[in-house]
Amino acid sequence: MAAPKSNSAIYICPISVKPESMKNIEFDDLGPTKLLQLYDPESGLRGMVVVDNTALGPAIGGVRISPAVSLREVARLARTMTMKSAIAGLDHGGGKSGIIANPKQDNIEQLVRAFARMMRGVEEYVPAPDMGSDESMMVWIKEEIGRVLGLPEELGGLPLDKLGATGYGVAACAEIACKHLHLPLQSARVAIQGFGNVGRAAARFLADKGAIIVAVSDSSGTLAQKNGLEIDELLAAKQDKGTVSGSSQGKTLPGDAIFGTDCDILIPAATPDVIHRNNFEQIKAGLILQGANIPVTREAENALAQKGVLVVPDFIANAGGLIMAAMEYRRKSATEAFATIERKIQKNTDLILLKAFKENILPRAAAEQLAIERVKAAMALRDLSYPWK
Repeated sequence: MAAPKSNSAIYICPISVKPESMKNIEFDDLGPTKLLQLYDPESGLRGMVVVDNTALGPAIGGVRISPAVSLREVARLARTMTMKSAIAGLDHGGGKSGIIANPKQDNIEQLVRAFARMMRGVEEYVPAPDMGSDESMMVWIKEEIGRVLGLPEELGGLPLDKLGATGYGVAACAEIACKHLHLPLQSARVAIQGFGNVGRAAARFLADKGAIIVAVSDSSGTLAQKNGLEIDELLAAKQDKGTVSGSSQGKTLPGDAIFGTDCDILIPAATPDVIHRNNFEQIKAGLILQGANIPVTREAENALAQKGVLVVPDFIANAGGLIMAAMEYRRKSATEAFATIERKIQKNTDLILLKAFKENILPRAAAEQLAIERVKAAMALRDLSYPWK
């Protein structure tokens, strides 16, 4: 019997998981090629892995740990990683995984190790940190299966969150996007939704470039100051008190107030679909840089374009973390990784915005066209009867 083509999906599910859980997964010519749902009764692990496409090489993608993560979300994120790798010119495909848990619960190490053991055989997927996971968890995965990225420096890794790779890339993207809008980045007013690892790094690197951070938000609410927040004090408050509301500066507002902030640049840097049909009209920014993956619904992106808002898609703006992971895979230094992040993101931002303006299409459409062309060219050239080796 011939081996199955890689564009045929493989479902590995416990009997307790109903097939309806697959009904909202979107399939097309690229994938997803493999979906796994994991359940370990001993540890209580409930998890999932999605390998979207490996035509360009082994898939890299983070391990998202959240009580709300779903198979559909992981599949959408895996496709984003395919696009991100392709547009960045990396020899990698896209994948993603999730663990349904609170990352701070007492048995999280047991769950992460069980997850790693159960997905050991998915050799075409290399895990990395994501929302809810960190470098210490990557050590646990490394000890179980031997393949992982985003390890601590002490173990030869390039810790994505500690170095601020994704936030660095967002700041590099901002420089080029602002030029296209004839908006000086120096003195541009920036609001950041989600002051976690990505948001904090973006704030720091943008402030270094002269931007003014006028508002930030986290789960506790929004902190706003029209004359600009002092970044070092803000970072210290987040570190010491765990919330931006712990800062003595600015005015505290509800969390959703961040979207109506009077600013030039809005950076959603937290969870998916936070900008949608019911709140896009609040947005005053002329430029949105997607620091998180899939933070804006397609419907909202289209509506924002009609309002004249420029939206740079996630797999362009936030590719810094993936690029650094790819550099770690090739055992490059942090200096080489940062130089590559800046070069690739700025080149791609310029490329897709020029294409979007010339062809009168959305930046996301321009980026997807270029990424899909590269993936499909690789698929046509390679024998995809077997997993990538």
